[in-house]
Amino acid sequence: MKVIMLQTVKKVGQQGQVLEVSEGYARNFLLPKGYAVEASKGNVKSLDEQKKSEERKKEKELEEAKKFADKITNTSLSMKAKSGEGGKLFGSVTSKDIAELLAKKGIKVDKRKIELSEPIKSLGEYELNVKLYPEINATLKVKISQ
Repeated sequence: MKVIMLQTVKKVGQQGQVLEVSEGYARNFLLPKGYAVEASKGNVKSLDEQKKSEERKKEKELEEAKKFADKITNTSLSMKAKSGEGGKLFGSVTSKDIAELLAKKGIKVDKRKIELSEPIKSLGEYELNVKLYPEINATLKVKISQ
């Protein structure tokens, strides 16, 4: 019997797959638990439409992420911080501080997407990587001054 998987089931199949399984397994386990539906023409057609819709949605998200990356790349931030001798800061600048600065400029970015290997602890100019989408990164310039 051919079924369309609605959920991923270990050792059976992934969500969205069309599989050939034994009739008893389908009727007694997969169908009653809602893990699968029978692969009729209508169900296969709706699965294809759903896949196309998801693909269009991903393409749209990718385009939006590219535009957002350009906006971030063209932005430079400057921040004042107290420092001691040799340009060492009293405290540090973290990704949370940078996200707050971006929010003041009207750009909302989650602090977890700003990649800092360690907090900034001295004066100077820094280029930070902002991960927006799996393939899309933006470079943000931050200047820390006294």
